[in-house]
Amino acid sequence: MDFDLSEEHKIFRQAIRDFVEKEMEPLVEQAEEEEKFPIELMPKMGRLGYLCPRYPVEYGGGGMGRIGECILLEEVGKVCFGIATALDMQFGLGTAALFGHGNEEQKEKYLMPAIKGEKIAAFGLTEPNAGSDAASIETTAKRDGNFYIINGNKMFISNGPICDFVTLVVYTDKSKGSRGGMSFIIVDKDTPGFGVRKLRKMCQHSAETGELTFTECRVPVGNLIGEEGKGMSYVRESLTGGRISHAARSLGGAQRVFEESLKYAKERVQFGQPIGQFQAISFKLARMAMEIEAARWITYHAAWMDDQNQPCLKEATMCKLFASEVVNRATDEAMQIHGGYAFMMDSPIQRFYRDARVISITAGTSEILQLIIARQIGLKW
Repeated sequence: MDFDLSEEHKIFRQAIRDFVEKEMEPLVEQAEEEEKFPIELMPKMGRLGYLCPRYPVEYGGGGMGRIGECILLEEVGKVCFGIATALDMQFGLGTAALFGHGNEEQKEKYLMPAIKGEKIAAFGLTEPNAGSDAASIETTAKRDGNFYIINGNKMFISNGPICDFVTLVVYTDKSKGSRGGMSFIIVDKDTPGFGVRKLRKMCQHSAETGELTFTECRVPVGNLIGEEGKGMSYVRESLTGGRISHAARSLGGAQRVFEESLKYAKERVQFGQPIGQFQAISFKLARMAMEIEAARWITYHAAWMDDQNQPCLKEATMCKLFASEVVNRATDEAMQIHGGYAFMMDSPIQRFYRDARVISITAGTSEILQLIIARQIGLKW
C-alpha cells in the first residue's frame, strides 16, 4: 500500500498553493463584500490547466483524476469556501454528467469551453418542493418534434446567476417515475423563457446562488445528455463523485482554522502564559488535529477508489458526512479559542464559521447521508 501522493500530484499541489496565494487570496475580501464570484479566475485557471484537473488532457483538463481534484479543492478551501464552491460546480456537478454521458458534439460545445473557463456551468436539480427527495421534482420537458418544451423552476442553484449553461434534471415522462422518466438536458442561458433571480445567503457570499425559472423554453432534442429516462442514475453517479470533492473543500477549511487557532494559542497570553499551555485549549487543538487527519485519509481513500473505477458509494458518502462534521466542529472550536477577536468582521474565523454551516446541508444532508450508509452496510427497510 502506498500512502503518498505521486510526484506529479505533489508538483500540482505546490503549483496550486502558489496560485491560490498570489492570484486568489487577494480577491477574497472584495468578492465576499460584493457577494460576487471573481469570474476572471475561470479563464485564468483554464489557461494554466488548473480549472478541471480531473478531466482528460485531450479535453483540456489536467488528467489528474479525482485525487487531483481533491488537491485543488483542499488548497482553495483553505482560503475561501465560496470560491471553492463555485469552482467545484464548474468541474463537478455542473459538467459531470456531460463528461460521463455526453456525446462528442456536446463535449466540444460545452465541456471543453467549461474546462478552459470560457463558459460557466451550473447544475439544476433542487426545486422549491424537492430537495433531499429528488424524485419529487416538478420540472418537465415535453417532446415537441425536434425540441423539448421545458417548464418549471430550480432553487438554490450554485453559479446560477453567472452560468452560461445549466445541466438540468427534468421529467421527460412522469408516468414512468424517477427510475425511467427523468432525464438530463443542457439549457443555454440565452434560451427564451430562461430566467434567473439571484439569492442572498448568510454565508459563502463569493459563491453566487440563484433561482432559475423555465417558461416554455424550447431546447433542441440534441441537448439531451445520454439516454432519455436515465437521469436519476446519472444524478446518483454525479453526486457520488461530487461528495468526495465536497469533502476535500471541508478538509481545506478545517485545516485553515486549525492552523490559525494553533498560531493564536501560541501567541495569546493570559494569566502569564500562552493559552495553548492550558489543558482546556490544548485538548481542543489535539482533537481538531486528530479529526482533520482522519478526514484527510477517508477523503483521499475515496478519491483513490474512484480513480481506480472501484464502486465507492459508501466511502464517498462517509467522507462527505465525516468531513462536513469535522469542519463544523473545527470552526466552532476556532471561534471559542479566538474569543472576541473571532467575532470581528475582519477575522477570517467568523467567515469560515458561517461558511461551514451549510456544508452539512448541501450535496446531501447529514441525515440523508446516514440513511445511504445504513443501506450500504446492509440495513434495509
